[in-house]
Formats: sequence, C-alpha cells, structure tokens
Amino acid sequence: MPAPRFARFQDADNGDHWPGFVDALATLLLVIVFLLSIFVAGQFALSRALTNRDTQLADLNARLAALAEELALEENQNERLRGRVRRMEATIGELETDLAAAQDFGSDMSRRLAEEREISDEAMRAVALLNEQMAALRDQIAALNAALEASEARAEDAEAQVVNLGRRLNAALAERAAELAVYRSEFFGRLQAVLGNRTGVRVVGDRFVFETDVLFPSGSAALSPEGRESLRPIAEAIIQLTDEIPEDLQWVMRIDGHTDPLPIRTTYPSNWHLSAARAISVVTWFEELGVPSENLLAAGFGEHQPIAEGRSAEANARNRRIELKLTSR
Repeated sequence: MPAPRFARFQDADNGDHWPGFVDALATLLLVIVFLLSIFVAGQFALSRALTNRDTQLADLNARLAALAEELALEENQNERLRGRVRRMEATIGELETDLAAAQDFGSDMSRRLAEEREISDEAMRAVALLNEQMAALRDQIAALNAALEASEARAEDAEAQVVNLGRRLNAALAERAAELAVYRSEFFGRLQAVLGNRTGVRVVGDRFVFETDVLFPSGSAALSPEGRESLRPIAEAIIQLTDEIPEDLQWVMRIDGHTDPLPIRTTYPSNWHLSAARAISVVTWFEELGVPSENLLAAGFGEHQPIAEGRSAEANARNRRIELKLTSR
C-alpha cells in the first residue's frame, strides 16, 4: 500500500515541503472561478436574453399600437363605407322612384307621340300654308317698301319745293310788308297833319290812340257827337288810302277797344263786352262814312293790355282807349 504523498514528501525532503491544503485551495479556487465564470456567463446570457425580450416586447407593443391604429382606421373606413352604402341604398331607392316616374313619363310621351303623329300631317299642311302666306307678305312688304321709297323721294322733292316756295313767300311777304309800311307811313303822316295837336289823340308806335273819354260817355259804347266828328277825318283818310293801295295788297284797319280795370256798372256784363262793343261802334261809324267793310276789323281786349301802370284816375283815363292800326290781313 503506497504511503501518503505528504509522507513521501516527508521522507524525501527533510527540509521545505508544499502543503497539501494549498492544492485543495487552488482546486477550490479554480472551481469557484469556474463557477463564477459560468455565473457571469449565465448572467450575461440572461441579460442578453432579457434585453432581446424587452426589445421584442417593445417591437410587439409598437406593432400592437400600429395594429390598433390600423384597426381604428379600418373601423372608421368601415363606418364610412357603411355610410356610403346607406347613401347608395337611398340613392338606389330614389333612382328606382325616378325610374318608375320615367317609365310613367315614357308611357305618357308614347301616347303623346302617337297623338302628335296623328296631327303631324295637318300641322305640315298648316306650315305649308303659313309659308305661302309669309311669301305673299314678303312680296307685299317689298312692294310697300318700293312705294315708300318712291313716296319719300316725292316727299323730299315736295319738301324742297315747299322750302323754295316758303322762301319765295317770305320774300313776297317781306316785300308786301315793306310796301304796306310805306302806305302806313304816308297814312299816319296824313292823320298827324289832319289831327294836329288835338287833345286825347296820340301816336304809340305804329298805332293811333284815342282816349275813349273823347269818343264815348262813361260806361257806354255809343259814340258821342263829338266822337263822331273826331273820327270823320280818319274815315276820309282811310277811304283815300283805299283808292291808293293796290288791290293785290291785302290790308285792314284794325280797331282795338280797351278799358280800365274798374268793374262795369252798366248793362254790359264785363269789360270784355264793353271794349268789343266800342270797337264795333267805331267800325260801324266808319262803314256809314264809306269805308269798305272788308278793310275793317274790330277786336276787344278789356282791361288786360294796359299802357299805363297803376289804378290812378290818370292811368285809368289813358288805359280807356281806342287804337287804330294799319296791318296786313
């Protein structure tokens, strides 16, 4: 039986020797180191595994969130699709209603077309008749236009002739007026010579003015004897003028009656009647003295054309008057 190692050591070496427990400790240390290495490796592997699991878990959570979002989107899209489906169903219902109405309308149109086919021949005949009438109307319009153009041409010629005649007439009238003005000037010259500075007679423009107070009593249209004698030389001058003025020169001696604005207190209803009656009395007296009636004209103006302003006694006396004016007929 072999001896223990430490015995052999003791036998072999009497001096220094390696203790046996050191080998045991070394072996134990190696085992501990090995176990620590295994533990560290296990911890590292476990840590790696846990890290990978966390990463995978985060990935899974992200995928779950993405899937949840996609699911929500899908649900929203499904809801929208369901809404579209409901709207499409409603639209289909409306279309079915419209289709039924269209079918009814088509039936009505078919009946109307059948009726229109029945009257189309009559309508065509009516259109043909209208076309004939329109053609006849166009012919009539063309004829009327031609006649109108001819009439317008004649109207232009007539207008030119009228303008020419108007110019000639105006020239003739101006010539006659100038000629009559000559006789008027001579006539007034004679009257001024005959009447002289007689009271109550004056010249106003182209007229001889007699105050009626020297011809008529107040409020009367009957000539007084003095008034008759005052008018006699004028009538003689008119008769002489009648012999001198050519027959183709149309003229009249106009006698105008005027009153003041005072109200009438006689048988005459107004100053209009009194003024006209006084003018007629002068005309009648001139006719009795031989003045041709066709050369006399009477007019009454009442109080509406005064020659003196105001209502004083002097103004009223001036406005009560008889005017004689030689003018063209």
